Order: sequence, then C-alpha cells, then structure tokens
Amino acid sequence: MVATCSVALASDPSPLQDLCVADPKGPGNTPILINGFPCKNPKLIQENDFFFSGLHLQGNTSNPVGSKVTPVAVTQIPGLNTLGISMARLDFAPWGVYPPHAHPRATEILTVLEGCLEVGFVTSNPENSLIAKDLCEGDFFVFPESLVHFQRNTGSVGAVAIAALSSQNPGVITVVNAVFGSNLPIADDALATAFQVDLKTVDKIQSKF
Repeated sequence: MVATCSVALASDPSPLQDLCVADPKGPGNTPILINGFPCKNPKLIQENDFFFSGLHLQGNTSNPVGSKVTPVAVTQIPGLNTLGISMARLDFAPWGVYPPHAHPRATEILTVLEGCLEVGFVTSNPENSLIAKDLCEGDFFVFPESLVHFQRNTGSVGAVAIAALSSQNPGVITVVNAVFGSNLPIADDALATAFQVDLKTVDKIQSKF
C-alpha cells in the first residue's frame, strides 16, 4: 500500500512590476471595476504618489467612543497599490474604546507609543476564546486576519498607537455598526432573537446608527 498526500499553498501574488500606482478612475476618468486598482501610466508617476504627511497630528477623539483612526492605505498613498501593506494612527481619549471590529483582508500589528491599552481578539467558533493583554508604551500585539478585536484606553490620560496591516486596503467591519446600522437594516425581530432581548431594546440600539 502506498500512502500519498497533497498540500496546497496559497498567498497574495507578488507584483509583476516595480510598482503599480493606483489610478482609481482609470483611463479617460472611467471607473474600472477590478479586484484592486488599475495602474497609473508610469510616465505620470510623481513623488507624491508615495508620500503622506499627518501621522504626527493628534486625532479628534471627541466622539461617543473616544477614539479616532487616521488611516494611511492605498486611498491616501496610491503608490501602496499591490504592495500589501498599510498603516494607521490610533488616538484614544481617557477610557476611550476602538469598538470590536475586524479587518477582512489583513493581519494587524499594533505598537503603543503613548499611554496604556487593553487589547484583545476573539477566536472563531466554537471556542470563541478571548486572547487579551494589557499594553503600555513600547509594547506591541498581533491581531490575526479577520478575527474580531478591540482596543481600550485603561488610563486617565490619552493614548496613541500605530498599526501596521498586511494589505494596502485592509477594510474594517465594526461589529455593532454592521449588525445594527446596516443599510438596509436587519429585521429587528431577527436581532431580538439573536441577542435574546426584546424589540424595544433592538429599536433603541438601531436608532443610534
């Protein structure tokens, strides 16, 4: 008897040229719907296609959750197109929270620059295990791709972190926004059953989004 096995490996393909600066509108300003962005004419590439200024600026955290994300992805730097990397600055007011969310296309590495944060992610069904850690200045933490995770300032002063993500367009799904603020809305009786609450509670939460 001969035993055989096969292994399949997959990853994002490597770029086939030095660079592919994003041209969202495509030739003639006509949008092209592809998985990513078409390449800008190399003869029209400029240094500003690879430049961003602003991560030194504090984000405005005067909102209900007390946090602000400043993204630096392909939308901000067209030269990131096809390179599989992006960044973000995260600012937190005292006790501010970046609510549970997921990046459908990226793993995230978070580095704390100022203050202290409680961070964590939840593994998938059926375990749904919380993996959490308290971080302070100089610490970093990894959030695996697509898993729901959060960050929370645990101090009475502001906090700042920098995130690196393994996609030029990582995307973000904020759980409560997606569930209670979708367009069109999910039926309130379905949400009431899922969360084991009454319809008035669902309607109250939906009204906030």
